[in-house]
Amino acid sequence: MTNGLIFGLALSAISGLPAFAADTPTLTVTGHGEVRSAPDIVLLTAGVTANAATAATALDANSTHMKMVFAALRKLGIPDKNVQTLNFTVTPQYANSNNEPARLTGYQVSNEVSVRLEDIAKLGSLLDTLVGAGANQMNGIRFDISDPAPLLEKARAQAIADARVQAETYAKAASVMLGPILSISQAGGEMRPLRMAAPMVFAAKAVPVAAGEESVSADVTVVWEIH
Repeated sequence: MTNGLIFGLALSAISGLPAFAADTPTLTVTGHGEVRSAPDIVLLTAGVTANAATAATALDANSTHMKMVFAALRKLGIPDKNVQTLNFTVTPQYANSNNEPARLTGYQVSNEVSVRLEDIAKLGSLLDTLVGAGANQMNGIRFDISDPAPLLEKARAQAIADARVQAETYAKAASVMLGPILSISQAGGEMRPLRMAAPMVFAAKAVPVAAGEESVSADVTVVWEIH
């Protein structure tokens, strides 16, 4: 991250920072903090796509498999509140032959749900179970942290400490003394996934899954008076 070092009289041009007296020398530094932690929940999307000559037949086949999917989720102990329908479509299917007009060949019915899993250790088994129940669409898996607030608090403290270390280094190099802090402003916190070197296998016969880590970060801009 680029660290800002601003001396002088141009504070009024800095977004979010107040304008100080024109004769007040200042030092502005941006600090960064980052905390990593293993995720404790996972969000995934799964569903069933069925094809048949008629819309009614495709819908019937899709419904049969989706009922099996919902039953499998309940058997794994996933509460109904953690399962939500995302998308349901009935789409005509056409075929083109040379220069002839498109010909209707059947229908495709898709039903997709999101699942919130609060026990990551069950993820491999969940994937196996979903496929065994008839789910033939897996469109995304995202790991997350259910309560990032404590991590964000630590990241903010790190960002302030980082800003102070930088300010002290700059002040020493410029032969000035740090005075009181005139303002602190922060950018929005960020959470992003980090890769792990090796996958975590959650069950002997389950799909191997790498949970990795989540990174919670914070950035603050601190303005010191200097003399």
